Amino acid sequence: MQMNTVSARALESGTQASETFGSVCSQTAGEKSEMKQDALFERFSARLKAQVGPEVYASWFGRLKLHSVSKSVVRLSVPTTFLKSWINNRYLDLITTIFQAEDAEILKVEILVRTASRAAARPVTEERAAPVAETAPAQAPRRTSQPREIGQIAAFPSAPQPAQPSSAPRNVAAGPLFGSPLDSRYTFDTYVEGPSNRVALAAAKTIAEAGASAVRFNPLFIHSGVGLGKTHLLQAIANAAVGSSRMPRVVYLTAEYFMWRFATAIRDNDALTLKESLRNIDLLIIDDMQFLQGKMIQNEFCHLLNMLLDSAKQVVVAADRAPWELESLDPRVRSRLQGGVAIEMEVPDYEMRFEMLKRRLEIARQDDPALDIPDEILSHVARNVANSGRELEGAFNQLIFRRSFEPELSLERVDELLAHLVGAGEAKRVRIEDIQRIVARHYNVSRQELVSNRRTRVIVKPRQIAMYLSKTLTPRSFPEIGRRFGGRDHTTVLHAVRKIEELISGDTKLSHEIELLKRLINENNA
Repeated sequence: MQMNTVSARALESGTQASETFGSVCSQTAGEKSEMKQDALFERFSARLKAQVGPEVYASWFGRLKLHSVSKSVVRLSVPTTFLKSWINNRYLDLITTIFQAEDAEILKVEILVRTASRAAARPVTEERAAPVAETAPAQAPRRTSQPREIGQIAAFPSAPQPAQPSSAPRNVAAGPLFGSPLDSRYTFDTYVEGPSNRVALAAAKTIAEAGASAVRFNPLFIHSGVGLGKTHLLQAIANAAVGSSRMPRVVYLTAEYFMWRFATAIRDNDALTLKESLRNIDLLIIDDMQFLQGKMIQNEFCHLLNMLLDSAKQVVVAADRAPWELESLDPRVRSRLQGGVAIEMEVPDYEMRFEMLKRRLEIARQDDPALDIPDEILSHVARNVANSGRELEGAFNQLIFRRSFEPELSLERVDELLAHLVGAGEAKRVRIEDIQRIVARHYNVSRQELVSNRRTRVIVKPRQIAMYLSKTLTPRSFPEIGRRFGGRDHTTVLHAVRKIEELISGDTKLSHEIELLKRLINENNA
């Protein structure tokens, strides 16, 4: 009996020693992983400094930090959107080349923005802390505002969670989802509403709040020019849906990311796993649809779209033009996208632009309470920078940057600083979609009716006038104009142009209408 007791104690002691050894090994592995990533970043930094020079490095890369490293993606972070935009536009290719020279498995580099809280922790640090969680008391999770992968936010905690044993994986999503990073600043609360986006915003909120009961908007297609808030609105849908009590399975991604992810899956013989992971989602949100290229990838996307829509799963898509104008897309994909609700967002008016600047100033004051820009200057900028919200953001960043060493900015000085944004350069080229919108508004019909198959008199005349103006005011060919008007044959466009030319010669009233429309179109592009 005594021998059995001794054996049991020895066995228990051995088990405890084994568990302790496993915990130490796990911690050591985490430390080695972090050391390896830090060493990679140090080598990258040294090579980058040698390439661009110490002064440029200190100016633009001094606050660059390593966010995370996965198998083939490196994510770096910077403190401001301005820095992210500058680096993406001028140095991203160089940065990617340097990382690939250090590690051939790296395929992509992403730049993220660190938020004002600066509380975002490195994922590796969380892994190192895992073994300690057994003895430390469980703490309520703190919500940070760092960019998040959609694959992780499905498991985002909404209540305090008990500490997990070290053997359990941490931060694992409810499923093998993936996606582009979400910016938690992009919410409905921070979205400025105005006449130009009110309809799109209402539809977006309905989808985020109602879930499956909102399939009457399926698919929802939001389109507008560059920098008018599409990405903000799409990410607001994702953030609101994920934070709801329904806990839907959400995937937000750009068309470019979808192409890259699918190509990587094919290369790794993992395409079936990727397809299966996308079959089980509740909400698919895709941005920049105009960039979806490649016959095979478009075929796969078409199958995915059909499967989700036939299963009454919600799909939201955004692009820089209407679905019937996405000529590079497979006709089947275009047809499916046109089967839902298409909503256009227009350029914000003065009141909306002024409100956007005031909101940006409030956010900037969270970092620097002493920061102050007079309403007079904000109003002046809102009146003169009128093309897009992104240009407005650039103008605001320029003001913030200049005020750090020019505290007293006059309106004349502001005009000098923002000359490249205030009507400088060439006039905008007339676009067919602008012509369609102005003609539709003038004749009190919808733009979608102009490109539809309807042949009633009230639609045919405005359609022919829009085709005529598209030929006379743009360099587009007859076939291209026909494609922009619902895929019509070039002979239909030719007939419309000749018909309007014939009517103008004998109808003074119509001639005056055409001149008025030309003036409205030119004023829109002034």
